[in-house]
Formats: sequence, C-alpha cells, structure tokens
Amino acid sequence: MSLRVLGIDPGLRITGYGAIETGGKRPRLLEAGIVAPDSKGRLEERLAALYRGINEVVASTKPDMVVIEELFSAYKNPLTAVMMGHARGVLCLAAAQHGVPVHTLGHSLVKRALTGSGAAKKEQVRSMVIHLLGLSRVPEPPDVSDALALALAYSNRVL
Repeated sequence: MSLRVLGIDPGLRITGYGAIETGGKRPRLLEAGIVAPDSKGRLEERLAALYRGINEVVASTKPDMVVIEELFSAYKNPLTAVMMGHARGVLCLAAAQHGVPVHTLGHSLVKRALTGSGAAKKEQVRSMVIHLLGLSRVPEPPDVSDALALALAYSNRVL
C-alpha cells in the first residue's frame, strides 16, 4: 500500500516541510524545503505568507496525511506557545481545505520511532533520516530534516 505523508515542522520564521511516499523497498523523498515568511512583517502578514506557501506544497505533493509536530513550550515561555499555535492553526487550515487529515506527533515519539530511544540526540535522528531515505547528505536547514523525521515516524507507525 502506497502512502504519501507530508511532515511539517512549524515556525513563524521558518517552517520546514518534507513529503515522502512509502510502499516500495524504502520510503522515497518527493519534495522538501522551507516556507519562510518575512520575519519583520506583521503577524497577520506572516500567517498569510505561511498559509500561501503550505497551501502550494499541499497542492503539489497531494499527501494522504499531514503530520505536524505537537505543540511544546516550556512554561516560562507562554508567548512562544501562543505564536506557535497561530502557525499550527494556519497549517491545519491549509490541509483541511485540501481534505487532508492532520496528525500530530511529539518530538520524543519521533525520536523513538526512528532511533528506538525517545532521548536520542538530533544528530542521531538526522542520521536515520539520511539512512531511511537513502540520501547522500543531511537535508538543510534543520527544519527540513525535522519535517522529514515527522513523516518517517508517522509512516513507521502506520505501516
């Protein structure tokens, strides 16, 4: 069974995305990149740019599932959580308007799904992204490899 999964690492400055297709010997990279709204723009302008960018990605990759990193913020930074909530809402809206379901995964679950340990270092996760997708180098910036890790972790859980 073939499955297209779009992983998204949300952010208001840089949102990484990575689309994979499963069903063969190994998952196949379809497309990966970033959406980077103007960080000096007003919140509503940044959200609109994020929406337009992800809307284009969903339209071009035609995923069966969108996987977004679960919201996490330390108690000492509640404003960060609120701002990330805005970004995640726009990402969910873009997926919903294309009729694509959204699933969320926490970072420790992603680490465990790819490395066997929820306490794995980012370098270990990135190494598994390279290995599982048969890439020659780590996708950059880190937001892209994080998004691909989300997509891979979801597909590992489903298949």
